Amino acid sequence: MSIDGSVIDAPAAPAATDTGLVPAADRLRLLAALHAADADTGRGLSREVTDAIREAGFARHFVSARFGGTEGSFAELTRAVVSVGEGCAASAWCASLAAYSARFASHLPEEGHQALWGAGPDTVVATGLMPAGRARAVDGGWQVTGQWAYVSGIDFADWAMVCAAVGGGEGPPQLRFFTLPRGAYTVRETWDSVGMRATGSHTVVIDDVFVPAHLSFDRTDMLTGRNGTSRVAAHNVPFQAVGGLTFIAPVVGAATGALAACAGSITGRRRNQTAELTVVRASGRVDAARHLVEQNAQVLDERLFTPEHMARNERNATYAAETLREAAALLVGAAGTGGLGEGHALQRFWRDITSATSHVALQYDTAARKNYSAVLLGPAE
Repeated sequence: MSIDGSVIDAPAAPAATDTGLVPAADRLRLLAALHAADADTGRGLSREVTDAIREAGFARHFVSARFGGTEGSFAELTRAVVSVGEGCAASAWCASLAAYSARFASHLPEEGHQALWGAGPDTVVATGLMPAGRARAVDGGWQVTGQWAYVSGIDFADWAMVCAAVGGGEGPPQLRFFTLPRGAYTVRETWDSVGMRATGSHTVVIDDVFVPAHLSFDRTDMLTGRNGTSRVAAHNVPFQAVGGLTFIAPVVGAATGALAACAGSITGRRRNQTAELTVVRASGRVDAARHLVEQNAQVLDERLFTPEHMARNERNATYAAETLREAAALLVGAAGTGGLGEGHALQRFWRDITSATSHVALQYDTAARKNYSAVLLGPAE
């Protein structure tokens, strides 16, 4: 069922997949952890790590098998992203978006699929989901102009996909996505957050660039989950159902990494009962959040797209964000001054969790309150 209650004409839920992504992610976790401190200081992932993200199979995870993609499940991707996040939250964030951006791009017309994946399935797309800029229709396509902030992974992306308003006609402007190859846009290095420094979430600038029709699609298609080009199950999922899963899975991984870092700082010291109890409380929050996030992935793989399930997915992601912020604060408190040293992984995880959970998709009031309150209490009068 779609976001508006209508039935989506798409395949039944796929069988559980094992594409090899999880063991590849486990190897990537070790590499990413090795580079994490330098990535944080230098505000960017190393070429070795970005190449490993691509080679592990994140970009191809949702790509059609006919292009060499793996058509993987949401559950498998979630496990893989969480694993990478245990070593480096920024690496997991970029890996997650590399996978989900390909899912967004599946809404392009067939010629667009050929343009992105005709030469291979490991194309990395960086997406600016928030509408900005403008486009006007011209012969054969669109002229696009604007600036899109917070486009994570743009430094190593092959394509950028941005959302812009199309003017003309009566009523509100139509929103469309436009996909451009590297070289058709410029990047302004504007990302200066205290956390998630290495995601390279800079600003994409497009100055009156022609985008052919086959590299654009209506934003409504992504929101409703109706895909006129592909019948792959993962390509026919309402955006509300997926929502925060893209962003919360890396945070679960980061919190798990923070828990290990805190425990490591306490182990071997003279035991402090208060600190021990604090770590235990934090561990419960991390496990609870992980279960909620895994439940979201299960809903997507089982194609339970009722309004109730989609609203619950929003609640789960945003509640998990709140819970993980609490866990990180508890862990910093338990570790004491040593955990805040610049050379300690715990303070980096703490900053990353704080920054990541500020994302609009993980804000309880904006992403979950309205929809799930209607499920529990009925529509407002």
